[in-house]
Amino acid sequence: MEFIEYVRTRGPALQRLGYLLAGDAHLGEDLVQTALMKAYRRWSRLREPDAYVRRTMVNAHLDWRRRRSAAETPAEAAVVERGAASVADHSDGVAAQAEMWQALGELPRKQRAVLVLRFYEDLDDAAIGALLGCAESTVRSQASRALGTLRVGWTRTRGAVR
Repeated sequence: MEFIEYVRTRGPALQRLGYLLAGDAHLGEDLVQTALMKAYRRWSRLREPDAYVRRTMVNAHLDWRRRRSAAETPAEAAVVERGAASVADHSDGVAAQAEMWQALGELPRKQRAVLVLRFYEDLDDAAIGALLGCAESTVRSQASRALGTLRVGWTRTRGAVR
């Protein structure tokens, strides 16, 4: 498969993955562009382009905080931090979705990456461990901690319903 064909066929899925990892459409596009730029340089040597691009996106996502200035905050994140409503529509479904995105955004980057790779990309623990460069047990513990944090936060905001 040629690089252009790969980008045409896999581009939308990669953009969705970038959005889910970063929690922001523009930052997600940056992740995709970074990964595709690196993949293009090595295209003739890549045996599994999907795995390479995914891993590059996850690594770029995990390294993002180190490269970014502490003073920079995306506009949406600044609004959420101040406690303002992140969505103008007040229907229950949209509000619940906004709460879940906010909760996902508050997770540590590695935990968020594990959840996105597990539930969106439908990867098993071994594949996630290979992408993140860690053991399967680490993947399971990160997922457990992330889900526990989400569960506690969701219970707190929704009442003591279990």
